[in-house]
Amino acid sequence: MPRSNSGEMELAQMFAEVSRTLLDQRDVQSTLNRIVQLAQANLKNAESVGVTIIKGRKIESPASSGELALLVDRLQELTDQGPCLDALRNHEVVLISDLESDTRWPEFARRAHNEAGVSSIMSLRLFVHEDTIGSLNVYSTQRDAFDDKGLALGAIFATHAAVAIARSRREANLELKADSRDLIGRAKGILMAQRHVTDEQAFALLREASQRLNVKLVKIADDVTFTGDLPRPVA
Repeated sequence: MPRSNSGEMELAQMFAEVSRTLLDQRDVQSTLNRIVQLAQANLKNAESVGVTIIKGRKIESPASSGELALLVDRLQELTDQGPCLDALRNHEVVLISDLESDTRWPEFARRAHNEAGVSSIMSLRLFVHEDTIGSLNVYSTQRDAFDDKGLALGAIFATHAAVAIARSRREANLELKADSRDLIGRAKGILMAQRHVTDEQAFALLREASQRLNVKLVKIADDVTFTGDLPRPVA
């Protein structure tokens, strides 16, 4: 087999294994943890990897493969500047070959180089369709650690990672909705037995309490299953 074909086959096998491994994860956090581990293991010169996630208006760093990524991600949050934030905000891929001489983020560059010893950074936007999920941040203490080939492989890995995160989030939301439906069903059953009302009337009581107390309906249902009755307004 020609060498180029052999290399392509190895890459295909590697990404197939990455996809299978990520699909096996049970929840969002385990998916994030596995992403950073796999990225460090499979991307050349990756010494530490972190994931930065958009959560509402906040930016969080819920997973890292080591202290280096944890520190550098934290420095970007503290200084409100850096490559991963640009990857998130400007929908771009950011590659740094020598952080010490980079002038785009002066405070972050100074602190990341002095405090963490980082020289090379590759930040890749994580997105599905047009929705940005976060960024995959790959760090090295070597200069010129990531070349064009590494950037291309990183982009492919980021695509697999984004799909896995989106899938795990969707499954978590479905489980939450199912749990909420079960909880509301139990609360309705309690009210039906206690007040001798129909299913529709029991749901109306839950909805009225939710609106009156300005509390989510599922929280009202949880109170009913715990106390056996609708919550009363605080005097």
